[in-house]
Amino acid sequence: MTSIESVTLEVADPTAADRFYTAFGLGTQLRLRASEAPTTGFRGFALSLTVSQPSTVNSFIDAAIDAGATPLKPASKSLWGYGGVVQAPDGTIWKVATSARKDTGPATGQIEQIVLLLGAADVAASKQFYVDRGLAVARSFGSKYVEFAAGSGPVKLALYKRRALAKDAGVPADGTGSHRLVLGSAAGAFTDPDGFAWEAASPAPTP
Repeated sequence: MTSIESVTLEVADPTAADRFYTAFGLGTQLRLRASEAPTTGFRGFALSLTVSQPSTVNSFIDAAIDAGATPLKPASKSLWGYGGVVQAPDGTIWKVATSARKDTGPATGQIEQIVLLLGAADVAASKQFYVDRGLAVARSFGSKYVEFAAGSGPVKLALYKRRALAKDAGVPADGTGSHRLVLGSAAGAFTDPDGFAWEAASPAPTP
């Protein structure tokens, strides 16, 4: 079964980005690559961290803002739980959320799951594209949302309507240029219908 083996963010300053993500608590889950590819507005994706309880959401949000992130949606309660959204200095949008409504202990600093949400113009067409490349559907809600099984990879892939994803993140849906995102898998190199680039997975760099 195909899965995401690596997530590479293309950033203008890898050293500064590495400092931010280390402070954010994500120093080992991401790869960074220097890029000056033109990009404006919404890049069509967001990364979501699922954690155990509200205090852990707050700890990640506070760490991100202290390290230079911009708050897009303050952490708050909703029908599905508790969460907030920030934008890293490199432009990547991060959502931190939990389905729990109350704390059961102190903040743990642990991430239960990382989900990459790709904004799709046609969710059904993109779903079929990925199924044809070996990804297994875990959950599907028609043409609105699709979630794939994580497999052996550290990140789960999901598809969302682009405008709905932008609204959920708290940003305008308009954007042009590079996604500034490259995904690695055993399926090799390809580009999906919305222009997201995949490459053959390579071993993680030695720290």
